Amino acid sequence: MRAMAEEAREEPAPAGEEELLPRLWEALHEVFDPELGYNVVDLGLVYGLEAEGGRVRVVMTMTTPGCPAGDMIEDGVRHRLLQVPGVVQVDVRVVWSPPWTPEMMSDDAKRYFGFA
Repeated sequence: MRAMAEEAREEPAPAGEEELLPRLWEALHEVFDPELGYNVVDLGLVYGLEAEGGRVRVVMTMTTPGCPAGDMIEDGVRHRLLQVPGVVQVDVRVVWSPPWTPEMMSDDAKRYFGFA
C-alpha cells in the first residue's frame, strides 16, 4: 500500500527530501474524508507519495468509485500539501486498482470503525 513511499525513502534522496517526506505524511494526516470523519492516511486511501525538487506526486484512491466527496478530498490533499514549506507543485492521481477495502486501514482506524 505504501510501496511508493517506502521505495522513495530507500533511494538516495536529494538534500532536504528525506526531511520533506515525513512532513508530507504528517500533513496528509490532516486531510479528512468528510463522510467518514477520519484522515486519508489512516483510512488507507494514500497508496504512494513521492517528492523531488519541490514537486510532489500522490497516488491515492477513494472508498468507492462514486465517492461523492472525491473531488473535495482530492482538492484537500492538494491544498494541504501546497502549504508545506518547499512544495511548489502537487500532482494527485486517483486510481481504482487495487480497490480500497477496510483491511487497508491502520489499526487505529480499524478499531475506531469496529473492524478490530
